[in-house]
Amino acid sequence: QVRTAESGGGLVHTGGSLRLSCATSRSIFSTYTMAWYRQVPGKQREWVATITPDAKTNYATSVKGRCTISRDNADNTVYLQMTSLKPEDTAVYYCRPGGFDYWGQGTQVTVSS
Repeated sequence: QVRTAESGGGLVHTGGSLRLSCATSRSIFSTYTMAWYRQVPGKQREWVATITPDAKTNYATSVKGRCTISRDNADNTVYLQMTSLKPEDTAVYYCRPGGFDYWGQGTQVTVSS
């Protein structure tokens, strides 16, 4: 059964930074590509970044150069380090293992102008 626990969101000013965390089970973490998504109310969920089990990464154009996705194999945790935040980054951020129809509770990121 898939479970993820996202955390690390908050309220920051434009230009600020946040590090989001996503903890999951070892079996999921070690097997599947993990991805971050985000969603603004009333809009479609948007893919942000992906990291494979062997740490290959990929980023959406909108966050490339400002976000870094990483994984900690000891803690079964995926991180999303976000810098130079903009108001348009405001959203609920979710992580999800690839291939599962599952969404956790997410973590709210709010960037004030």
